[in-house]
Amino acid sequence: MRGTSLMIKGVVGILVVWTSAVLAVNGQEHAELEQTIESRIRALAPNAETIAISETPITGLLQVQVNSEIYYASDDARYLVSGRIIDMETRVDITDQAKSGIRRSFMQDLDPTEQITFSPADAEFELLVFTDIDCGYCRKLHDQMSEYMEEGIAISYMAFPRAGVGSHSFDKYVSVWCADDQQNALTLAKAGTEPAPAQCDNPVEKQYNLGRELGVTGTPALLTADGTLIPGYIPPQQLKQRLRALTATAAP
Repeated sequence: MRGTSLMIKGVVGILVVWTSAVLAVNGQEHAELEQTIESRIRALAPNAETIAISETPITGLLQVQVNSEIYYASDDARYLVSGRIIDMETRVDITDQAKSGIRRSFMQDLDPTEQITFSPADAEFELLVFTDIDCGYCRKLHDQMSEYMEEGIAISYMAFPRAGVGSHSFDKYVSVWCADDQQNALTLAKAGTEPAPAQCDNPVEKQYNLGRELGVTGTPALLTADGTLIPGYIPPQQLKQRLRALTATAAP
C-alpha cells in the first residue's frame, strides 16, 4: 500500500509540474496573441487611445474594445469582425452587455450639477436622458414629465442637439443652460418658445460628444444606472415596467 501511495504522489507531482508548464506556455502564447492583435489594430486605427482584449463565450473569437467600440478578432489575429453577438438560448445581447459596462464606467465620472434634473421626492428609478430641444418625441416625453415622476422615475437631461455643434438647436440648449431657471427655460423651449439668447460656460458640447461616444444616434436616448441604453420614447407606465423588468433580470 505504501508503495502504491508513493507512486500516486509521484504521478500527482508530475501532473502538477506538467499542468503548470502548459499554463505558462498557454499564458505566454495568449499574451503574444494579444500583442499581435493590438499591433494590427493600431495599424488600422493609429489614433486609438485604448485597446482592450478579452475572452468571449465563443471558441476562437476574442472581444476587442477600441476606445468605446466593441469588435471581435479571430484567435489567429487575421480577421476583425464588426457586429453583434446574441446568445440564442438566453436571448442575451452579449455585445450590448459589453457596451453597457463601457457606458457604466463613463457614467461614474459624470457631474450631476451639469444635468437638468426633474425628480420626485423618492425616486425608484433614475435615468439619464440625452435630449434635443427640437425633437418631437423628446417634447412628448417632457410634456409627460409629471406622469414619469408619479411613476417614481427621475430624469436627468444631457444635451444631444442632433444637428451638431453650432446648430440652432445647439444654441437653444446653451441659452437654456445659461438661464436663471433652467427647468422652466427647458420646459418653455420644449413647448416651442424661443429661449432668450444667452452665453455662459456650459457642458453642451461635452455632453453631445459624450453621447456620440456612448453610441447615441437619436433622441430621446435613455440610459439606466447599469449602463443599459434604451433608444426612443416610451410612455410612463410602460417605461416603469421596462425598468422593473431590467432590474429583475440583473438581480442575482
